[in-house]
Amino acid sequence: MRDINFERSYNALIRTPIVGNAQSAAVKPSVNKPSVDFSEILRQKISDNSLIISKHANQRITDRNINVTETVIERLNAAVDKAREKGIRDALIFGNDMAFIVNIPNNTVITAMNSKDMQENIFTNIDGAVML
Repeated sequence: MRDINFERSYNALIRTPIVGNAQSAAVKPSVNKPSVDFSEILRQKISDNSLIISKHANQRITDRNINVTETVIERLNAAVDKAREKGIRDALIFGNDMAFIVNIPNNTVITAMNSKDMQENIFTNIDGAVML
C-alpha cells in the first residue's frame, strides 16, 4: 500500500507545473549567446540595400522574357539610390527596352515591363521616374 501512495504522489509531482519560488530551484537550460549581437545584425541589414524582386515582378520578368543581368541590377540599385535621395516613394525606373516600378522605402521591385508593354505609355501609382 505504501508503494502505491508513493507512486501516486510521485506522478502528481511530475505533472505539477513549477510556479512561484520553486521555479528558481528548477534547472534552467543554458542558452548559447550568439556570436554577433542584434545591433550588429541590424546595422548589416540597414546597410544592405539589395533589391527584393516581388513574386509578381518575378513572374512578369519570366513571362515577358526580360533579361535581368548583373549589370541591370547594379544600374537599378544606382537608380533606387538616386530616387531615395529625391524623396521618391514609388519610382518608374526605365531604360531602352525595359522598365521597372520600384517601391523605394521597401527596396522592392513591384513589376517589370519590356518594350512592348511600355508602348501603352501609361504608368500609374508612381511619384517619380529615373532613367537607367
